[in-house]
Amino acid sequence: QLQASGGGLVQAGGSLRLSCAASGRTFSNYVMGWFRQAPGKEREFVATIRRGGSNTYYTDSVKGRFTISRDNAKNTGYLQMNSLKAEDTAVYYCAAGAIVSDDPMRYDYWGQGTEVTVSS
Repeated sequence: QLQASGGGLVQAGGSLRLSCAASGRTFSNYVMGWFRQAPGKEREFVATIRRGGSNTYYTDSVKGRFTISRDNAKNTGYLQMNSLKAEDTAVYYCAAGAIVSDDPMRYDYWGQGTEVTVSS
């Protein structure tokens, strides 16, 4: 089970940190990803991180602004979001899977989503 939290309302240029708490499974066995879905749009890839945290991957629109990380000892993953823009407004989902991928179909477990609203 994955539980995402940390969303909220923030002004453009602000920051938020999302958390993804895992339970029931060995978190370190899974790749972790973050996806987002804006109203009327398909779910899109944001970032992913390997099991040990050694490699991270981002969609181009968030590179340099977002940082994905994980603390396997705490069974928790994070998405630090800086310099937020109005176009980052979406529901953000964390997910766990077996391989690194930007395809949501490759992820087996999903959190419930946390809403991020960026006002311009």
